[in-house]
Amino acid sequence: MPEMHPPGIDRTDLKVGGFVLALGGLALWQAAEIPASPLYGQVGPKAVPYGVAAVLALLGAGLVVQALRGGWSHTLEEVREAPPTNWRALALLVAGLLANIVLIVPLGFCLAASVQFVLVAAAFGSRRLGRDAVLALVLTLTVWFGFVMLLGVNIGAGLLEGGILRLLGQELP
Repeated sequence: MPEMHPPGIDRTDLKVGGFVLALGGLALWQAAEIPASPLYGQVGPKAVPYGVAAVLALLGAGLVVQALRGGWSHTLEEVREAPPTNWRALALLVAGLLANIVLIVPLGFCLAASVQFVLVAAAFGSRRLGRDAVLALVLTLTVWFGFVMLLGVNIGAGLLEGGILRLLGQELP
């Protein structure tokens, strides 16, 4: 039977809630410092940072309220011994990051990000590399075309993107 704690303020939980609330305030302050051009009609470069700041502030406020009501950490299950480090998964994650860094310039965003996607999926236990590669290519091409064609933000065209644009009779942006 779990040990019952008397109602009241849990100071440790209050510190955690205050820290998250402070992170929200810091994010809000930094979002306000982002220069915005008057050319942006509706959504500018501050939208996502303001959203992140708002979520952090709400989460922090919720944690503070919970701490004032007695806290939440005493309800967590007993800490169990951590499983051994999965070195294979860690190596695949690092390989995915390094592959993206090394391949993005010579091959472009889609191929580099697809290689990273497949390696990260394998790190999480996927054994269906072909499916992962097809899914990665569809996702990365969708993201690339969304950024370049819809938003007008060039995130780097590579071999695959250039080939597809040539097939469509268009030039690289």
